[in-house]
Amino acid sequence: MKRRINKVAIVGSGIMGSGIACHFANIGVEVLLLDIVPRELTDKEKSKGLTLEDKVVRNRLVNDSLQASLKSKPSPIYSQSFASRINTGNLEDDIAKVSEVDWIIEVVVERLDIKKKVFEQLDNHRKKGTLISSNTSGIPIKLMSEGRSEDFQKHFCGTHFFNPVRYLRLFEIIPGPETSEEVLDFMNEYGEKFLGKKSVVAKDTAAFIGNRIGIFSIMSLFHMVEESGMTIEEVDKLTGPVIGRPKSATFRTVDVVGLDTLVHVANGLHEGVPNDEKHDFFALPNYIDSMMEKKWLGSKSGQGFYKKIKGDDGSSEILSLDLETLEYRAAKKASFATLEQTKSIDNVEDRFKVLVGGKDKAGEFYRKNFSALFAYVSNRIPEITDELYKIDDAMKAGFGWQHGPFQIWDAVGVEKGIEMMKAEGEKPAAWVKEMLESGSKSFYTVKEGNTYYYDIPKKEQVKVPGQDAFIILDNIRESKEVFKNSGVVVEDLGDGILNVEFRSKMNSIGGDVLDGLNRALDIAEKDYQGLVVANNGANFSVGANIGMIFMMAVEQEYDELNMAIKHFQDTMMRMRYSSIPTVAAPHAMSLGGGCELSLHADKVVAAAETYIGLVEFGVGVIPGGGGSKEMTLRASDTYHKDDVELNRLRENFLTIAMAKVSTSAYEAFDTNILQKGKDIVVVNPDRQLAIAKKHALIMAETGYTQPIERTDIKVLGKQALGTFYVGTDQMYAGKYISEHDKKIANKLAYVMAGGDLSDANYVSEQYLLDLEREAFLSLTGERKTLERLEHMIKKGKPLRN
Repeated sequence: MKRRINKVAIVGSGIMGSGIACHFANIGVEVLLLDIVPRELTDKEKSKGLTLEDKVVRNRLVNDSLQASLKSKPSPIYSQSFASRINTGNLEDDIAKVSEVDWIIEVVVERLDIKKKVFEQLDNHRKKGTLISSNTSGIPIKLMSEGRSEDFQKHFCGTHFFNPVRYLRLFEIIPGPETSEEVLDFMNEYGEKFLGKKSVVAKDTAAFIGNRIGIFSIMSLFHMVEESGMTIEEVDKLTGPVIGRPKSATFRTVDVVGLDTLVHVANGLHEGVPNDEKHDFFALPNYIDSMMEKKWLGSKSGQGFYKKIKGDDGSSEILSLDLETLEYRAAKKASFATLEQTKSIDNVEDRFKVLVGGKDKAGEFYRKNFSALFAYVSNRIPEITDELYKIDDAMKAGFGWQHGPFQIWDAVGVEKGIEMMKAEGEKPAAWVKEMLESGSKSFYTVKEGNTYYYDIPKKEQVKVPGQDAFIILDNIRESKEVFKNSGVVVEDLGDGILNVEFRSKMNSIGGDVLDGLNRALDIAEKDYQGLVVANNGANFSVGANIGMIFMMAVEQEYDELNMAIKHFQDTMMRMRYSSIPTVAAPHAMSLGGGCELSLHADKVVAAAETYIGLVEFGVGVIPGGGGSKEMTLRASDTYHKDDVELNRLRENFLTIAMAKVSTSAYEAFDTNILQKGKDIVVVNPDRQLAIAKKHALIMAETGYTQPIERTDIKVLGKQALGTFYVGTDQMYAGKYISEHDKKIANKLAYVMAGGDLSDANYVSEQYLLDLEREAFLSLTGERKTLERLEHMIKKGKPLRN
């Protein structure tokens, strides 16, 4: 039977329930969100003369929860318009409606008695064959399904989403005693393909996989800090980006999540895993008990491990908690000689050997921390899972780790890791020694573009399942390399499609990247069918290399700068007018030049989490790589007879002038950066490159014809120019923009109006590119633009001057 999910019911509208509802709305599914009926009126409801029988009162809890979720930041929904896909109701008036849905997800309070009562109600109303699951983070699935009908138990399992649902990709699937294989297979595929998650099937053990390992990792650090006397700043320095973890590292992450949330799970584990060899690690250190008593829970209570205060002058300061005195003090800067040795190592994986070899306190910390982690994860197999890769997947998708524990161990060296553990009094599971004796010297290997893992029962390397839908550049870069320079690697993706992978710092676009892109186009036009521009970096591209622009401008090398800008423009035009189809696959930050590249591709296959926009105003210039021209062209293409053309041009002008950046790929359709009917969005980033390749191939195989350069772009001349100038005057007079902002906006207006033509006219792309380049160059001669460029280079954020 082919199962389809057109409508889901979410029971429980708290933070998790509303978050899950929003994510299903994100992918186009109709949602019924239910919660309990309030038992008493609020003062506001009383003043309005409402009663407990009024619908607005009966749905108050669910509606308030959903609205709070929709207003939260970061947003749980790709576009606020998607909220219309969510209908609300209550468990008394609307429970019969669950008979109309394809999947019911329970997200009520973590109490078995309450959950069982809810399931009894649902079992009476659901139609046979309807999927039903619980988002529990720890209650055994087998206990929740007891007493339910045979059909219920067959279609029931745990589906544990992580909060925030939109952003954390881990989706744990936990079968009950009677869950059918068909249901498990469907959940696994649906999680990956539709929800964009990393699906991991876990065993029905305490806290499953992600929280079992994640909470152990945090609690072991808590105890280590107590024993070593390290400061929270030192631990956060050592457990953040340097080892591929989020910037919030350990203590700041706990503040964001909430100490009470962590303590609840840790207490559950302390009670639920009495035979765990590290059982004592789940007991709370004294300072955590004290913080809980004082209700220092983190961001939600205004203070936790860190506390933000405001001075008399209005400035803010972050204080840190001294774990010995439990008093707040000024933050102390943490620095370690071992970390200095890793500054020149860009690849995080290559840092681990250096870090565990450190001779200072940092080296001791890593040896002790990793030894405990390696021993713990090896001893959790087969208790929580039979496959080691699932532990790595869970930690990467659920906790934001760049590398899972077994990948880190591989980077250190399996034998070196065992030596390290022995010195620290830790012991790995017996199967690790058996693995080495079997001839496998690492947990993972890469063969023919695929990742293999060590299968413990089989005692051999086995292909990680599910890779057929992915193209992993790390796995093919060396074997499929066609060309490379200091800025790019060009890989053969097979089937006549090439990929250009940016490899510059932060994937910025400089001369080497542009040269590489041109070379890739040369190769593709000669011997291939299509070209994709994609990478697996943290961000697609932060834009042009502004350091290079700044140096040229400071040295007043305007001829060289003019040539550099023209090189950028010409390369973008080659993307547009190549004889083979070009596809851009942006993700995460895709700013400035990264956005301009996407604007000029034949098609954009964007990850849902794409934050794309033309942000050049922030550094004192206008888009100079064809972005200003392209937004003018796109406005022209939307003009219709008797249309108010200026309104359409103004929309695109404001997209640039306000440096609008979409908070999702779907929002980029609203700013005209992405085009409806042409560009597409992919929810699972792992599948993005493979899908981009497919679209390049489809275009090639359906008779792609090289486009003809445009000479029919309608510009509005003085009509638009006068209106824009009046607008910038008013904004400046109202003190909404600075004098320099006004100057930049007027330069952009001149370009997008097509100059000061007396009447509307039709012009070529090259005409607009020349205007754009001239405006860009003139702005680089402005002192305030140089100040903005320098500030961005030094501080990493825009200057308002």
